[in-house]
Amino acid sequence: MKVGFFQFAPRFGETQRNLESIIHAIDNFQGDLLVFPELALSGYQFLTKDEACELAEDIPTGPVCQQLEQAIQGRELHVVVGLAERERDCVYNSAVLIGPNGYAGTYRKTHLFFEETLWFSPGNTGFKVWDIGIAKIGLLVCFDWFYPEAARILALKGADILCHPSNLVLPHCPDAMVTRCLENHVFAVTANRVGCEQRGSKSPLSFIGLSEIVAPNGQIVHRASQNEPELFSCEIDVTQARDKHINPYNDLLNDRKPEWYIEW
Repeated sequence: MKVGFFQFAPRFGETQRNLESIIHAIDNFQGDLLVFPELALSGYQFLTKDEACELAEDIPTGPVCQQLEQAIQGRELHVVVGLAERERDCVYNSAVLIGPNGYAGTYRKTHLFFEETLWFSPGNTGFKVWDIGIAKIGLLVCFDWFYPEAARILALKGADILCHPSNLVLPHCPDAMVTRCLENHVFAVTANRVGCEQRGSKSPLSFIGLSEIVAPNGQIVHRASQNEPELFSCEIDVTQARDKHINPYNDLLNDRKPEWYIEW
């Protein structure tokens, strides 16, 4: 199976321009699964909730989803794209999964970071796993990495690969994803963005890049630079994520003792 990410610098509010960059990456990608950053269509540093709502769209009927479906049509490809989702009076920081048969599903970010708590509603989808034929994938969005329960639930539900659209500004996540893969014996594809955003009187936000693919044994298969756009792909053996044995005597998931994990 061939998986990849597209690390780039979305321009705030320039939805069509950002979509053109995404479709260009899709057109130049040869593989099975491609992951894009969080809020890849809108940009990140909102000034008001109304602004977030204006840059959001309905899923799956919005124009971005429709154009992504058209870009993938006829190809055995699945993409995961981060975007702002509007549903009635709520706006969600979401990731959409689109494949050969069109729209496949949505995950809404559970753990909101910093000012996201002002613009977005906490996700209400729970942690989902989709079977895309050659693999089972689970979706996380950015700050979800900080909560080990999120990755663990996806592993328990059978995910082989964690797809992780991100807009990372903290330095810890790339190394932390090594631990998430080790403790769950799964692959992870983190697609981060690069560049800087500074809007209004706010402090600049500098994004750290370092998009990466990590293997179930914690090996960093590839890590991008901190500053440069990159479209990357590589072959993985997805069956490595299905053997949870650490040694002949220990099975990572079967050896759990959930009766002792309850918070009193």
